Amino acid sequence: MNLQANKSNLKVSIVVSDLSSAGAGRWGGGSVRSFLLAQALQKLNYEVEILGFVFGEAAVFPQSEIQIHQFIGHNYPKFLGSAAELLKRIDGDIIYAMRPKPTTLGLSLWKKFRTRRPVILDIDDWELSWYGGEEWQYRPSWKQLYRDIFKPDGALRNPDHPLYLKFVERIAPKADAVTIHTKFLQERFGGVYIPNGKDTDLFNPINYDAAESRAFYGLSNYRVLMFPGAPRPYKGVEDILTALDILNEPDLRLVIVGGSPYDDYDAQLMEKWGRWIIKLPKSPPTQMPKIVAAAHIIVVPQRNTPAALAQFPLKLTDGMAMAKPILATKVGDIPEIVGETAFLVEPACPEEMALQIKSIFADWDAASDRGRQARIRCIEAYSISAMATTLESVIASL
Repeated sequence: MNLQANKSNLKVSIVVSDLSSAGAGRWGGGSVRSFLLAQALQKLNYEVEILGFVFGEAAVFPQSEIQIHQFIGHNYPKFLGSAAELLKRIDGDIIYAMRPKPTTLGLSLWKKFRTRRPVILDIDDWELSWYGGEEWQYRPSWKQLYRDIFKPDGALRNPDHPLYLKFVERIAPKADAVTIHTKFLQERFGGVYIPNGKDTDLFNPINYDAAESRAFYGLSNYRVLMFPGAPRPYKGVEDILTALDILNEPDLRLVIVGGSPYDDYDAQLMEKWGRWIIKLPKSPPTQMPKIVAAAHIIVVPQRNTPAALAQFPLKLTDGMAMAKPILATKVGDIPEIVGETAFLVEPACPEEMALQIKSIFADWDAASDRGRQARIRCIEAYSISAMATTLESVIASL
């Protein structure tokens, strides 16, 4: 294939493991890595399609130029039928597999074997970290192995069981190129560093009035700390809530946008810290700038865990693009991403967070100036355009 051909004639097929409302389809897909890469590819004048399985509730996607093809996800053996349908539908000149999983890289490499189309692998999470990382072992008894294979809900019927994930991680070098979004993942897998970009035209504070946004969402009476994402234990929301306990100032609130699609963790937080929490419903990506505009401070209190180290918190660029003061922890790539434009504290340290919150509000003009500097930094290094520039060189290398 001649990649020097007119780019407008070339198509990229992005293969995603889970396009459900709890997977890459959450929030309409707009802020998820696969959709950010799709936007960057569109900037380069490639035609883009996203293909993936739906394990669970189907997501609703807004109309766009990106073609989306969904296939019902099943456990083995029915999964083989769904996989055959997806493979038949892939018609891109380049295949872009999201994460080293059987449902993505495994199928993409099979398509490469049959068609010789190049495969790029993107790694935006360390899948095995959810199972204990390198320590995970599968050592069943013969009886358990039989159950895992032959019972209708047997563990090995899951197409992305960690046993299969471990194998697919080993064949990741079979991809023609690898892209990653954190230095932690780069050290583990190699590849080209492409941090998540933000649509800085959509996320532009000049188009929104903070006071009007707060009034619209019923937040006018509060100083708003905002966590625009899905809470999980490693994301440190409990530390911020403990900091609010320490401060005990009645007009402070933590606004959580969207909540967790994974489990009942939200309910656990509400039960213990409900007096500090305001929940806003899941909203389409185009509405997020208006929501973020209502914040005084964006909080990104990641804890120092393998799961956190492997991720690029999209909440950072939400806040940076909207010129908001950001309170974050010194975890992973966060200090490098924000530079001198955010307020950084040690992870899992509510006392330090409480002091920093107090300090931010005590000198609001200085905090706001840092927010403006953060937007400049975001445009230069963490925009969709910046993403596209690096992606272009990756594709040229094929």
